[in-house]
Amino acid sequence: MPTCPDDILILEHPSEGVALLRLNRPDAANALSPALQKRLADTFTTLADEPSVRCIVIAGSDKVFAAGGDIDSMAGVGPIDIVLRRTERLWAPIRDCPKPVIAAVRGPAFGGGCELAMLADIIVAGESARFAQPEIRIGIMPGIGGTQRLVRAVGKAKAMRMALSGAPITAQEAWIAGLVSEVVADDKVMESALQLAARIAAMPPLAAEQIKEVILAGMDAPLDAALALERRACALLFASRDQKEGMQAFLEKRPPRFEGR
Repeated sequence: MPTCPDDILILEHPSEGVALLRLNRPDAANALSPALQKRLADTFTTLADEPSVRCIVIAGSDKVFAAGGDIDSMAGVGPIDIVLRRTERLWAPIRDCPKPVIAAVRGPAFGGGCELAMLADIIVAGESARFAQPEIRIGIMPGIGGTQRLVRAVGKAKAMRMALSGAPITAQEAWIAGLVSEVVADDKVMESALQLAARIAAMPPLAAEQIKEVILAGMDAPLDAALALERRACALLFASRDQKEGMQAFLEKRPPRFEGR
């Protein structure tokens, strides 16, 4: 995977088990062009099958996470062109990634940028972070989950206000609303995200994947069905070597060595 500075998506491995993806379209405020969406899809597909990667961090620049979709690529097209882009297929590898994903957000996460951040399991936001679904201002509406994931994250009242007004909310407002996991100083965003990623990467990966799957699958299920999913996933983990290792290490008062088996 190319990692040259002029690449639109830069892949790094800052610590064991952690992959860091940096959006890199500085001249376009990291707008999510079709090419960048394709690169994200391909990279997430690769990382999902890479055993050495246990947690993924996605970030923008110091000033902007992603300012939204690439308007230049949408202004002159018709509805059939939009349908044929199959955007849902490009975003599926991010949505379906079995590994924990952390978004490190500084500056605007607008439109598609907000939708991309919401695909992460954890959002670490800097004090400068702003979240918005401003599509209504250009005559359209969110189309990559901005109405559905947003209402599930912050509730109907706040989602309606954001989507109908297009107005951004601050990092602190996003924290109060439940959209982000934590708010830190801007110069601590990457450090905090990578430290959290390293901590998650040190955990047994099978357990991490099951926790993520059950939380996401159970969110919209009736409680009894969700609890049944939880019980079965918990029982399944007792067949893993990592369960044996984790409990034995606890009893022996030593650090565990998790292998993902």
